[in-house]
Order: sequence, then structure tokens, then C-alpha cells
Amino acid sequence: MKCTQWKRQGLSSRNAMVVAVAGLVLGVATFAYGGDGTSANAVRHVRGRTIVSEESPKVELSVRKAYRFIGTQQVNLYGLAEAEQYVFARQGRDNTVESFYWIQFEHFLPSNDRTYNYALKNTTQIGDLHFVYNVGSWPDYLTEMAGNPASDGASIERLLEERHLSFPHRAAHVRMFHSPSADHRSELMIIYGEVCRKIVLSLFARKGLSFKRAENSPQSSRARNQGLPA
Repeated sequence: MKCTQWKRQGLSSRNAMVVAVAGLVLGVATFAYGGDGTSANAVRHVRGRTIVSEESPKVELSVRKAYRFIGTQQVNLYGLAEAEQYVFARQGRDNTVESFYWIQFEHFLPSNDRTYNYALKNTTQIGDLHFVYNVGSWPDYLTEMAGNPASDGASIERLLEERHLSFPHRAAHVRMFHSPSADHRSELMIIYGEVCRKIVLSLFARKGLSFKRAENSPQSSRARNQGLPA
């Protein structure tokens, strides 16, 4: 469901907003199997529009035909964790991304004993995987990432810049987290986001959805729960 559809339907209550976004979350399960740039002998590789992961977790994640594979990279997060990032996007005008899937496999390094824990109440099931999730927005993505250049979000922005693309200035998103191991030292994060016009974000805010950085930025809520720098 697009931001414009949320607007047309009126968002009669906060619950209606959550139901609409939950549809996006469940939609991840219906991606078509289907570029490349990764080795088939690696723990994870890309096959068409599908990420094949052999461990943590062992799963195949696929995106719809409208999205193309932008790239993948490995990043170190504050010397505490390592993340393997993948981006699929649908491009709009002026090389701005209209909507995207940001998929990230992350784990803490052996040099620390930190764990992934989220104070999130919303849950969903995709195949055999259990996720917790939340809904929010980036009112000004570039400005927010500029304040923390070592974050995973800033790394994604740099990856897009290398492809001569940029994130939408304002975007609504669903963030999902799965813990593949009992010790909670690794995670699978899936973020779906799409461009939203200012008038739509204002409508969401009037219906009770907060867009503050402390609630919705890719690094801040994770930092609170995992002890990472915000």
C-alpha cells in the first residue's frame, strides 16, 4: 500500500495506520523469486532478485520484479558489530529512489558480549521466521545521516551515492527484526521504505504516529537497546 493510498483512505485511526503498514510487512513474504555481483560460494549471494543466505538465518529473500539490485557491502559498526547490507530499489525521477528494500545481516564481534534486544510489541511471521517490527518515517533522511556518518544508515546512503542514486528526502518505513540464534548475537533486519510527501506525513502525525528521530531512525532505537552509539 502506497503513502498516497493511506492518504486517500483517510487514516481514520492509528490502528488503521498500523493495519495498512502490517500489509507491507506481510507483503515481504510474497516476493517473486528471481543483480548479481556476489560470489555463489559465499555464505550469502544474490541470484537475480533473491538473496540466498546459507546461515544466520538459512533463508532465501526475494523482491518483486519492479525492484532492481543496487548493491551489497560489508561495514563495521563502531568496532562492535559487522553488517552485510543489500539494497533493492525502484528508481524515480532525478535518480531519487521511490521505494526500496534494505536487507541487513548483522552480528556482534567476539570482542564484546552485547546482544540484540528490541522493545517492540508488533510481531509478524514470514515463512518460518518470526519478526518484531515498527513503523515510522524519516522526515529528513540526509540531514539525519549526516549527524552520524559511522551508522549503518549512512553507509547505505554512501552505497547509493556510488550508484548515482539518493534516498527520498522524506520516507515512511517499516523496520523488521529477526533473531536467528538463541544467544541473540546476530540479527536479520529488513527495512521497506517509500517516498512520502510532506502533506501525507503531516496527516500521519495528526493520527498519532510519531516521527521523532529517537523513535524512528535506523541507528537510534537500535543504539538504546544494544548499547551502540546513537
